[in-house]
Amino acid sequence: MSDALAAAHRIGPELVELRRRLHRAPELGLHLPDTQATVLAALESLDLEVHTGEGLSSVVAVLRGRAPHDGERPVVLLRGDMDGLPVTEEVDVEYRSERTGLMHACGHDLHVAGLVGAARVLDELRDELVGDVVLMFQPAEEGPGGAEPMIRDGLLEAAGRRVDAAYAVHVYSADHPRGTWFGRPGPLMAAADEVHVVVRGVGGHGSAPERAKDPVPVACEVVLAFHTAVTRRFSVWDPVVLTVGKIAAGTKDNIIPDEAVIDATLRTFSREHRELAHRVVTEVAQGIAAAHGLTAEVTIGNGYPVTVNDEAEFAFARDVVHDLFGAEHWADMDNPEAGSEDMAFVLEEVPGAYLNVSACALEDHTLAEDNHSPRAAFDDSVVPDVAGALAELALRRSRTLAGD
Repeated sequence: MSDALAAAHRIGPELVELRRRLHRAPELGLHLPDTQATVLAALESLDLEVHTGEGLSSVVAVLRGRAPHDGERPVVLLRGDMDGLPVTEEVDVEYRSERTGLMHACGHDLHVAGLVGAARVLDELRDELVGDVVLMFQPAEEGPGGAEPMIRDGLLEAAGRRVDAAYAVHVYSADHPRGTWFGRPGPLMAAADEVHVVVRGVGGHGSAPERAKDPVPVACEVVLAFHTAVTRRFSVWDPVVLTVGKIAAGTKDNIIPDEAVIDATLRTFSREHRELAHRVVTEVAQGIAAAHGLTAEVTIGNGYPVTVNDEAEFAFARDVVHDLFGAEHWADMDNPEAGSEDMAFVLEEVPGAYLNVSACALEDHTLAEDNHSPRAAFDDSVVPDVAGALAELALRRSRTLAGD
């Protein structure tokens, strides 16, 4: 067992207690005052340079290594997201959420405890740390997004030099047996964009459609054409997923409305197909509307970009996991996930890797419910492993970046 992993397991009970305290008091979005206060209190005894966000409850802490190095000191970023979800918890544990309608259903409480643990381990081992570490405690991963404003506020230069490599770990309540780590190089998760289309016509009486310009059948045609375009304009090896989740029009059966509204989610796995999909969606909607003498207003909200694991950084991180836990506790992902993640903004700027680990609370993971379920249950025995892995990634990557 590495020094970092051993140190993490020594403080394991304290990290589990911290996780359970966070689990009882989830918060949503950009403003997490109680969570931020808990994190600051947990870091208070450590020798860190701590910065809190302007307009959001972020915490950025810089930990300076003390190992000798002649050149410029490398900088590694470790990230943990902090927010919960608007879900009413149905997991019967003594530390269940005490806030009605709110739950840590995606395991971010484990992420926070793991990152606090990594900070404590690195503080203990800073004589072995060649570079500096930026600890990123981020709000609003579940929306509207906290990584991008943190980057704008100077996250990547918080140590006085730009971050060289970045790592994050996400826990899962299902998918694999507990303690299994998994990931893939290249695209890991999709870009997610919201599509909003307003088809505008001219309303009228349902008995005389020829005297109106009915947007309803045009909107239906647009929806069908979207799905045709996805299968005909894009390679199957770089998929595009477009799902229409809402169509709204009209007030009464005999009234032709002025407009019909389409809301959809668009998922892509490369920057090139994301840009092309935006153009295709707009062309299809506006072209079909024009063919019927109507207009279509298309708004595409840029969500999170594609989460891409740098090939070299991913290989490095996977090797660290193999060394710490054994290759038998690693599983390669064959395909990316269609979910999205705003760590993608960091990985657009800095090479890095995003890893997953199962914290499944059931012995049979096939019976477990997924993240975001009100019955998603996480076994916090993996928290020391997350802490040790993050600390080990920072220690080893600092050495390789320094050329040691």
